[in-house]
Amino acid sequence: MARIAVGGVHHETNCFVAGRTDYAYFATHRDRPPLVRDGDVFEWLDNANFGLSGFMERMAKKHELVPTLWTSGGAGALVSRDAFERIAGELVGTLSRNLPVDAVYLDLHGAGCTEDYEDMEGELLRRVRAAVGPKIPVIISLDYHSNVTPQMVELTDGLIAYHTYPHVDRHQTGERAAEAVERILRDGAPGGRALRKIPFLIPLTGQCTMVEPSRGIVERTKQGVGGEVLTFSYLAGFPPSDLYWCGPTVICHAYSQDAAERAVTELAREIALQEPNFAVPEFTPDAGVRKAMAIAAKASRPVTISDSQDNPGAGGTADTTGLLEVLVRNGAEKAVLGMMWDPEAAASAHAAGEGAKMRLALGGKHGPEGVVPFEAEFTVSKVGSGKFTSTGPAVGGRKMDLGPMALFSVGGVSIAVTSKRGQAHDQEMFRHLGIEPSEQKILALKSSVHFRADFQPISEEVLVVLAPGGHISDATRYPYRRLRRGVRLAPLGPEHRPEAGVGDYP
Repeated sequence: MARIAVGGVHHETNCFVAGRTDYAYFATHRDRPPLVRDGDVFEWLDNANFGLSGFMERMAKKHELVPTLWTSGGAGALVSRDAFERIAGELVGTLSRNLPVDAVYLDLHGAGCTEDYEDMEGELLRRVRAAVGPKIPVIISLDYHSNVTPQMVELTDGLIAYHTYPHVDRHQTGERAAEAVERILRDGAPGGRALRKIPFLIPLTGQCTMVEPSRGIVERTKQGVGGEVLTFSYLAGFPPSDLYWCGPTVICHAYSQDAAERAVTELAREIALQEPNFAVPEFTPDAGVRKAMAIAAKASRPVTISDSQDNPGAGGTADTTGLLEVLVRNGAEKAVLGMMWDPEAAASAHAAGEGAKMRLALGGKHGPEGVVPFEAEFTVSKVGSGKFTSTGPAVGGRKMDLGPMALFSVGGVSIAVTSKRGQAHDQEMFRHLGIEPSEQKILALKSSVHFRADFQPISEEVLVVLAPGGHISDATRYPYRRLRRGVRLAPLGPEHRPEAGVGDYP
């Protein structure tokens, strides 16, 4: 029986939205557990869909698991100095007090940036490695959107990425991490490691693994594990994170350097040949809504619209109003939009009660520049506690607490409003407010791709609409300060050519 330290820190940082992600946000129970430590790690993550959940299920009966802490700040602005130092300090401090251990497993995200460190995970791993020394195996699992850096690779002995986007295999990723740890405990740590950065950025809407080319690329990594290869992963990157190594990566840990180099070189070459195939059609709000209405008029299933640029899972505020305004102005019927973040509006609805009519300035309170509230007379159709258990493939079984919720209606459009930010990736969010998604004509969802796991099967068609929001789909519009020069900002897109001194290796 081995003694294995476990923990996790998640944040997907959009460096181009205002504000900071503070410690309190990490500590809050929202659409994911709050910051938990020691034995509470086991209680909150048991039988859930996180990497550590799968790892625990596979290893708890075989080995002694030593919990440190686990927390997820979701996606949003730069992680504050205070938040990172408190979280990293507690994780490493708890680890140090519980030494010796035979291995360390960390459930990480891989796209974190802080006020001080553009590579948040690399800095955390540096501190973990300093605590346990060079010989103790350190294995990590990463989100599919990780911006992998050389430091992350050098400081680990195995790196396992999600295979899916929408992320329906978080739990299985933890199980695969457990398999890697068991092999290391049996055969020793691998000596070979190799990394290839793909020379172009991929927008989130082009990263979905339900379709080609991403589906086939991930399948190649699955087939490549075994023999000399311990772990072999493709990670599509997160463009709104401004760091030198932003972008897609192929990474391999193997028992020989030749095997690692061969694996990443071959797959990187295949991805290069697929570059033209990552594009996804995108619509302006008016064009997208009118197309959705035309399809819905003849369809028996809803048309789903992705309000991709206000995706809170990519740092959007979840309160922009561009798509809402277009739906109302075009006279959409049996349309529902969610999830709109507006705690003040939700509180007003609870105070007024169901059936009340009120004039509100809904949403539009948190930017970006040019976004304004949507003013109208609304009817309060339904209120809810915001506490429920999700049921869909991406977050099934997760205990949600989105704070007081309300369903407002204006004309033929309903708006699901929350008190805490949450991505619309599960039908149960709407059922909590009395809306059966399959019975609607149009579903307008603040999500880029995760919604597809639960909503695409009930949809006549899915349309991606680019209304204003904090997550810009077109990376050429981001004012990068750290991204390496020469990387293409989109598949077959222009190269990043910053001013002198910008985009040089830090």
